[in-house]
This record gives sequence, C-alpha cells and structure tokens, in this order.
Amino acid sequence: MMTHKIRNCIVGLALASLTFTAAHGAQIKTQAREAIMIEAATGAVLFEQNADQSMPPSSMSKLMTIYLTFERLRDGNILLDDEFEVSERVWRKWRLQGSTMFLKAGQKVTVHDLLLGVIVQSGNDACAVLAEGMAGSEEVFVEWSNEKAAELGMKDSHFANVNGWPDESHYMTARDLATLSQRIVTEFPEYYPMFKEKKFTFNDISQTNRNPLLYSMSSADGLKTGHTEKGGYGLVASAVQKDRRLVLVLNGLKSNRARAREGERLLNYGFRNFSVYSLFKAGDVVDSANVWLGVNGKVPLIIKDDVVLSLNRQDRRKMKVKIIYDGPIPAPVVKGQPIATLEISARDMKPVTLPLVAGADIAKLGGVARLKAAFNYLLMGSAGSE
Repeated sequence: MMTHKIRNCIVGLALASLTFTAAHGAQIKTQAREAIMIEAATGAVLFEQNADQSMPPSSMSKLMTIYLTFERLRDGNILLDDEFEVSERVWRKWRLQGSTMFLKAGQKVTVHDLLLGVIVQSGNDACAVLAEGMAGSEEVFVEWSNEKAAELGMKDSHFANVNGWPDESHYMTARDLATLSQRIVTEFPEYYPMFKEKKFTFNDISQTNRNPLLYSMSSADGLKTGHTEKGGYGLVASAVQKDRRLVLVLNGLKSNRARAREGERLLNYGFRNFSVYSLFKAGDVVDSANVWLGVNGKVPLIIKDDVVLSLNRQDRRKMKVKIIYDGPIPAPVVKGQPIATLEISARDMKPVTLPLVAGADIAKLGGVARLKAAFNYLLMGSAGSE
C-alpha cells in the first residue's frame, strides 16, 4: 500500500536560494513613496514598499540607455573609443533642458566620455547623442528600450524618451528598476566601475556624481539618482559588503538629504539583518526514499538545481525543510524520475517547493526474491532489502 510520507529534515548546512523571495521578518518602514531592496546574486526581495506602483522614474531611467550601450560594447558593435557627433537637433533640444554634459553642436565625442556624461553628469544631451549614434534617432532607440524592457521581464515599464524627461507615457516601477540594475551589475562587470566615478570633466567643465552614497558609504559603488517635481527625489543604489551585493531603489522622497539618509540606512539594514545561505548544490543527495520490491530497498533523492535563499537571520533559525512523497516507491525506478518534493518554509515567506528525482536505476525483484520481500514487508514493515 502507498502511504504519504513527510520527513522533516534538520538542515545543519548553511542555506542558499534559487532566486527565491526572502522572508522579511519585521518589515522596516521608509519615508520613500516607492522602494525595493534585493540581493543582487539571487534577485531575492529583502524589503519592498509600493514596488509595483507606476511612477515617474526621472533620470533613473537613463539606466536603460546605459544598459543598451553596455550591451553593444560587449557584443562588439561599438567600441569605447568610437566617436559620435553631436547633431544640431540634439544640441538645440537639450542644451537648456535639465542636467547637461554641455556638449557643442558638431563636436565628436567618444562613447567612453558620453557614458561618463550620463553616469556622472546625468546629461540629457549625452543620452540623446548615444541614442542617435547607435540607433540613428532617439525614436528608434526608444523602441529598442521598450523591446529590451519586455525581454528583461520589466512588464510595468514604458519608455517615451532616452533620458527620463517628464512624460505621462514614460513610467517604471521600483521593481523594474531593480531588475534592470541587477542585470547591469551582473552582466557588465567590465564597465560597471564607471558608476563609482565621483567627478568627470568635459569641455573644461567639472561636475560631480550626484549619488550621495559614494561619499558616505565606502561600500557603495553605484548607480543613479533622479529628481522631478512629480516623482520627487529618487535613488538606485548598490553596495558590496563581504562579497554580498545589495541593490536598492527609492523614489518619492522630499529632499536630497532624505534620499541620502534613507539610502544609507536601508542598505545598512539589509547587510545587518539578512544573509545568503546555501542549502544544496545541484546533484546533492538530499535523502533517500523506500522502494517497494526493488533490488535495492532505497533510492537516493537528488536535487537538480542549486538552492540559494536570502533570509532574515532570525527567520533562518526557524526555517523548516520537509521531504514529501508517496511511498514506498514501486520498482522499477528510473534514474531522473521525479519522486518527491522538497518544501522549504520560514516566517513571512511563501513556501518554496522543488522536485527531487531518483539518483539511481532500481530494477524490480524477480520471482522468489519478490515473494520473499513482499512477505517481509507484511511481516515486519520492511520495504525490501537494505
């Protein structure tokens, strides 16, 4: 007879995750209207507040222009020392609108300098020159931006321009900004150090990076600020401590000072209260299951993927891991056959369930051996030979 078996596993190993949302524990509050903080390595959400609320992303949406430029550099379509010319149209449109790199019409500027003009100086004109240089026009580049947003799973974002200039049809969510930022950090390690530059001088004009955390946190190394009257003060920040990277998005704050204070406070909270734990590696034997009438009485249970989980340290102590299966498993058993479910649960976290598969082929007993095993099972509750 098949019975539903549940085994509670006492896991003494450090625990890890497969891009799972973290248990939040007692949720911290923030003055920001919209906010989210994630583990860069896993994408696990450590904290969120109105993270799916549509919002004006202001200059933080320049991260999409940066992403697409990094992508073309990586793929060899452009080089850092390639030069793009500043068109008369771009110069007239953006020379007096918002933050600027102070480009001049007809000037030829390298991709490297244009990127620093976007990252450090937040130049609206620099974004437009990059867009024209790569796509031929800002309009085509906007199409690329929306296509890339869909490809990256940024389902609640729409781009109307290349630099975040206020427009009702230009919007993002904090969650989508975090997704984009995580991809920049993980996909472009060779170009990401640009975000830590504190000053850039072009056309004899020096400007400093607006990211306040670069000056107050030694572990901070990116990414972008933004501000509009409707959106308030925003920040996409990232920092690394002890090989752990966090990404934080804030928006809707009332001042630059509040942006700086909240950014530092929330990142420090994330580093202090959460850890990344590694539970299993792909191919690990998690446990074994009883086999009915097999040449072996047990079959190893294998996890197919790495399992990594970001957890509040207090919640980690109360984490539970269960293995659930209907057993004994009737022979024959085929290696790779789904047999059981691994369930991981913790406070304030939706339980995570993962399949466990057979780690070996188990043939069915024949003849007299099968009768003997069945008799032993009825007599002593054995599932077969050990």
